[in-house]
Amino acid sequence: MKEVIEYIVKCLVEDKDAVKVSIDADGDETIVHVSVADADMGRVIGKNGKIASSIRTIAKSLAGKDHKKTFVKFGE
Repeated sequence: MKEVIEYIVKCLVEDKDAVKVSIDADGDETIVHVSVADADMGRVIGKNGKIASSIRTIAKSLAGKDHKKTFVKFGE
């Protein structure tokens, strides 16, 4: 899952070196932390949060087979 999210985010941003994706798994929860450069945050969030929502949907579909709750958090 980490590689897919990282690939999607790197395709959206200009500063690809600043992209960091980490995953914290705790019990039945999975939290994906996505960090990008401040100038690229708007590109990842999108207008009205539509791109962020799409990234969350993809992450949930990838984790769906494990029956875990999946959260994607953007920022530092």
